[in-house]
Amino acid sequence: MTTAAALPLYTVVPFVAMLLAIAVCPLWIPHWWESNRNKFIVALLLGAPILALYLMRRPGALVAMGEEYVSFIILLAGLYVISGGILLRGDLEATPLTNTAFLALGALLASFVGTTGASMLLIRPLLQTNRERRHVKHTVIFFIFLVSNIGGMLTPLGDPPLFLGYLQGVPFAWTFRLWPTWLLQVAALLALYFVWDTRAYTREPLAALQRDRAQIEPLRLRGALNGLGLGCVVLAVAFLHEPWREAVIVTLAAVSLWRTPGEIRRVNGFTAYPMVEVAVLFFGIFLTMIPALELLRLRGGELGVRQPWQFFWVTGMLSSFLDNAPTYLTFLALGQGLGLAREVVDVPHLILAAISVGAVSMGANSYIGNAPNFMVKSIAEEQGIKMPSFFGYMLYSGGILLPLFVLVTFVFFR
Repeated sequence: MTTAAALPLYTVVPFVAMLLAIAVCPLWIPHWWESNRNKFIVALLLGAPILALYLMRRPGALVAMGEEYVSFIILLAGLYVISGGILLRGDLEATPLTNTAFLALGALLASFVGTTGASMLLIRPLLQTNRERRHVKHTVIFFIFLVSNIGGMLTPLGDPPLFLGYLQGVPFAWTFRLWPTWLLQVAALLALYFVWDTRAYTREPLAALQRDRAQIEPLRLRGALNGLGLGCVVLAVAFLHEPWREAVIVTLAAVSLWRTPGEIRRVNGFTAYPMVEVAVLFFGIFLTMIPALELLRLRGGELGVRQPWQFFWVTGMLSSFLDNAPTYLTFLALGQGLGLAREVVDVPHLILAAISVGAVSMGANSYIGNAPNFMVKSIAEEQGIKMPSFFGYMLYSGGILLPLFVLVTFVFFR
């Protein structure tokens, strides 16, 4: 017996345990979980039973998943290395219009350099611009909404789940179909932010505003050659296939490391730790999710999730607390198992759109919904900004984002 029909339900337990570990361990045992070695131990322990099972039953499935894993990690590492070589410094006047322009630029860049790349590129100059102001917390929160999550919806480079969809056969240009959803959410959040920041600006002490106007420093960009490297990554993903795609990305990353002055990466706080963390965790995720994906493709119709709005909310709410990349693949497999219109990767366009938008957008609902969220929070706190607690942040996201997602549901997925 070598098919998913022969797999008992308990074979998904390692996958569920892996996702729960990612969600719970940073809260329960944060210091122990900081070590990438400990993360690897967890990934290895949970993945070992699946590895043994598929070595005996279907080694080909391991090979196929291994190829996707390598492609996935090479893309993320390439974007991380190249964007880490770009340094944007300066101190503009922190008016509501300036801050809104920062967020709009980040929401656009996120789709082309990734949510992590755009977040790391812009968060420091944004905080530098606002260092004289007292009311800054709301700006960081909206930055997480727009730059670290929702902005990365237009290309497979924007957010990990979309690149996994690309590896599953979703055409590179398909995500451009999501631009109306992207535009509605970005425009609504930018408008709300501008009103919010305008009110906050009027409450700033006069002395703080005077210091802000007196300490203006024009924006300066260093490592601009890496911008060309990011463009080449986009072209490689759009027009090349494995292994040439991966070879080009590795070459571009190597050139970036070679040609970029070390000072730029030091100022950016560039280290290998975040990329090693991603590689370790996704090793466990990719391995343990193999039986879950097979079972969903075979028996997904039994779960009762069939309508686009259902896919949007279920995918999104799980992406709020679990990693959005495997959540995307899980519900893509569920959609494929329903036997509906096979318009793109064996699912209807509208259902794939609902899964994609839910996974990308609702990663903003909590600090653990997407990797850049916690990174931005940590950088802000390093610079003296008192950020909300885990549940305090969710009061903001619940009050601001959930009504927006209800609107998205009625406009696009009902």
